[in-house]
Amino acid sequence: MLHLILVDSEIECVPPEIITHPIIKKSAKKDKKKPGEMLLDSSLHHQALRQLPQGNRRGRPDIVHIFLLLANESILNRHGMLRVYIHTRNNEIITVNPTMRVIKNYNRFKGLCEQLFREKKIPTHGETLMMLEKAPLESLLRKINPDITLLCSSQGKQKNLQKYLQNKNIACMIGGFSKGEFLSPIQADVTLSLDTAMLPAWIVATKIIVTYENNIKKTTWTKK
Repeated sequence: MLHLILVDSEIECVPPEIITHPIIKKSAKKDKKKPGEMLLDSSLHHQALRQLPQGNRRGRPDIVHIFLLLANESILNRHGMLRVYIHTRNNEIITVNPTMRVIKNYNRFKGLCEQLFREKKIPTHGETLMMLEKAPLESLLRKINPDITLLCSSQGKQKNLQKYLQNKNIACMIGGFSKGEFLSPIQADVTLSLDTAMLPAWIVATKIIVTYENNIKKTTWTKK
């Protein structure tokens, strides 16, 4: 099983510090939403972000959206061999049901995430599509209890990825931000880099998923 974790993801609701900013109030009025229940989005709220610490990296639910689209539509997920989690900058864990069909429309996806932050879960037909809980990254790793923990970072060394993605219980962590470094303290068995430059999270996820798919095809390919 491959467990993919998007770490320090920049997805959050508008924080109290900027809730009265004119841009936030205008956006809330336009969408008929409460300011504090809207997702922070750099494409809409960039002026307000200047007032926040680390504002140049915050408000990126689009990274989460593209990552989930790629992961949940993958062959690996359709064969039941992938689990996906989103860890946020505020130490929340979003657990994603592998059966979830991720909404392709970005604005509708944001609306779903706003519901998740309000209600802590998205239920449908007796299942929970996404669940949010307050918990640090370490608690998620303890729950997964992987045989090996990998961290993908541009600060790591370039190594043979295939060597570490054998058919076992693997936790692989990828940064969910567009710039800067990891905010959380992270301990991993192996820290590796796929390139000398910082890559988008979905590019890293693609490489990890495809490499793992190719490895387990050589052994046992679980049928769903």
